[in-house]
Amino acid sequence: MIEEERVVSSRMRDEDAPLESSLRPRSLADFPGQKAVKEKLAIYIQAARERGEALDHVLLYGPPGLGKTSLAQVIARELGVGFRMTSGPAIERAGDLAALLTNLNDRDVLFIDEIHRLPRPVEEILYPAMEDFALDLIIGKGPAARSLRIDLPRFTLVGATTRAGRLTGPLRDRFGVLLRLEYYQVEELMEIVLRSARLLGIAIDEEGAREVARRARGTPRVANRLLRRLRDFAQVRADGVITAEVARAGLELLEVDECGLDRSDRRLLRTLAQNYGGGPVGLETLAAAIGEEAETIEDVYEPYLMQMGFLQRTPRGRVLGRRAYEHLGLPVPPWLEEGGGRDRNGAAAGAEQQRLL
Repeated sequence: MIEEERVVSSRMRDEDAPLESSLRPRSLADFPGQKAVKEKLAIYIQAARERGEALDHVLLYGPPGLGKTSLAQVIARELGVGFRMTSGPAIERAGDLAALLTNLNDRDVLFIDEIHRLPRPVEEILYPAMEDFALDLIIGKGPAARSLRIDLPRFTLVGATTRAGRLTGPLRDRFGVLLRLEYYQVEELMEIVLRSARLLGIAIDEEGAREVARRARGTPRVANRLLRRLRDFAQVRADGVITAEVARAGLELLEVDECGLDRSDRRLLRTLAQNYGGGPVGLETLAAAIGEEAETIEDVYEPYLMQMGFLQRTPRGRVLGRRAYEHLGLPVPPWLEEGGGRDRNGAAAGAEQQRLL
């Protein structure tokens, strides 16, 4: 199955943009969940406003679909300043970055999504802009080349990434505030589903919202997408109200199970269990076996599967957890049994095997 077609995918799709734009919170008070992140930001923002200074540069990182773009817009609104948005792949040349930076006003927020995908020459131009609020450009080529320094307004760069490990050390070190967004709890997602339903005019009761929240993989984007699909299902096959029973029937039709896994997730886990004995197996081998890109498995499948305890990353490869066997209805191997200390061949498991599991 193509990843972009998955209803539980946390990646942004074209159809999500209008919905997310209309549902975005406008203040920290309206922003659901992420209590620790909001508490820190509230202090930093209030201090910057009282001093009349630009907020320190902020790096937001974590799995996709958790609200990094929304939070960046909230930061600008709380500061009462302008907001400019772009993405790493869209800034192809140093001139593109220069055009963005020179059009900012004092204390404005510049948001760069997927900042880990900035081209290296552009990233190097960004260093003095972040640190000294100046652009150092080379005009011309060869012996006639000369250096030009352009002073910039004091701005706040908010970078967002799903792969903080891909950021270079010099870029990461120039962010004064680093905040990780975590997966949402069911109760927090319930609030999001009920709020979205209210704004979209969708009839849903609390138990229906809870059922959606339970299967939304801890991700608001997924919760809102499931809500839209269930609205259609309730309109055609029920009385237009999303109850717990209607939600379960609709999600069963979408092949989203009670843990939020879809057919692609279950195929990955089943392939690992049945073809490779539960692992360890290398990422490239697993990607080839299920016909997916290795990067898609790392960025899209694995974060949630690891969060749920279905999958583990080890130095030797990917390994299934006990919970994956139980969820798939497969026999739990002896080495994963409670208190088990034996390997696949029935011999006592060595220290290395125990460390991996």
